Amino acid sequence: MQAARREFLTWEDVEGLIDHLLPQFEGEFDTMLMVTRGGLIPGGLLAEAMGIANILIAAVDFPTELAMEKARLYAWPQFIQFPEENLLQGKRVLVVDDVWGSGRTITAVKNRVSAAGGFPYTCVLHFNPYRNLFGAAHPDYYAAITDAHIVYPWEIERGGSEKVLLDHPPFPPA
Repeated sequence: MQAARREFLTWEDVEGLIDHLLPQFEGEFDTMLMVTRGGLIPGGLLAEAMGIANILIAAVDFPTELAMEKARLYAWPQFIQFPEENLLQGKRVLVVDDVWGSGRTITAVKNRVSAAGGFPYTCVLHFNPYRNLFGAAHPDYYAAITDAHIVYPWEIERGGSEKVLLDHPPFPPA
């Protein structure tokens, strides 16, 4: 099995992705639901640009103790943190994460928002249709399609063993 190609992004790249997303949105959203941890920074940037003040958090975990990789892909999610139903009921909810890879996390959050009576719309910076487990399903809003493992500037180890800073600086020059 070939290792996934890695793509390192700069803060300027992320700003470009946000700029690409903004004109796509139709109508206003009552609230934003950011998926931890990946959706926190993109969600914050979008919330600021769109003037969304009502921000909620969802934390989802999938069991990793299953022995077989394929079995792990179909495991049920555990919601570590999720808003009360009354905060979602009858509301247009923008669900934000960084990447739709397999789609498991954001789909689990979307389904739970729907079950609470909300109207979820999914948004990611990157969509990977080659890893998607949900057939023709895709994010409602996305800035780019990729087949790479994306490394965002907030994920690059500081002072760690990787020397990615030499290959691709995470910050634009001053």
